[in-house]
Amino acid sequence: MLNESAVAVLEQTGAAEPERRIRDRSATERAILKAAKNLLAEEGFQNFGINAVARRAGCDKQLIYRYYGGLDGLVEAIGADLGNWVKDRIPEDTGGMFLLTYGDLMERLSLLFLEALRDDPLMRRIVAWEISENTEQVRRLSEARSKALGLWLDRMRGSLTPPKGVDTAAVNALIFASIQHLVLSAAAGGQCAGLVLKNGKDWEKAAGALKRLVRGVYG
Repeated sequence: MLNESAVAVLEQTGAAEPERRIRDRSATERAILKAAKNLLAEEGFQNFGINAVARRAGCDKQLIYRYYGGLDGLVEAIGADLGNWVKDRIPEDTGGMFLLTYGDLMERLSLLFLEALRDDPLMRRIVAWEISENTEQVRRLSEARSKALGLWLDRMRGSLTPPKGVDTAAVNALIFASIQHLVLSAAAGGQCAGLVLKNGKDWEKAAGALKRLVRGVYG
């Protein structure tokens, strides 16, 4: 058992430093990721770089290389983080407890995706980039986000199966594409194909129509 003198010696020699470093690394990684997301949301990829992120995060740029492997790794981390937004909105066990059918799952996920796009300017930017730009950074971001969402959906789906004869890949692609277009059009001009989308009642109408579409296919 260490006496007080021995403890004092250990503290002076830095024996407790690794624990502090671990905590500091975790905090620094979160600060870097948050700064990168905010910078990307505000300015896009045009001014997105290691130096700019480091300045925003208030850290040495070498830490970005150390923790994320550079700009490409940081972009992938942002994509994975954005792809995991749904975990904060639905508990992992919800699929087994409350979602009785595949239609229940897709209705819930569709409405959450609609809400997330409306509330998240960075996600709207990313969706717009995905359909309008073909750069390496956009591809990395899109692939990481899609992978994270796909893994979540697989976990949530569990034993739930879609109706026979339904091409879920094609149907779900059309559902999510329509949500994206609806939200991006509303952000740009407050309407989409004649549907006014300016207040809560307007969006309630859109959400109701979305539910009917999903249920029309999946029951």
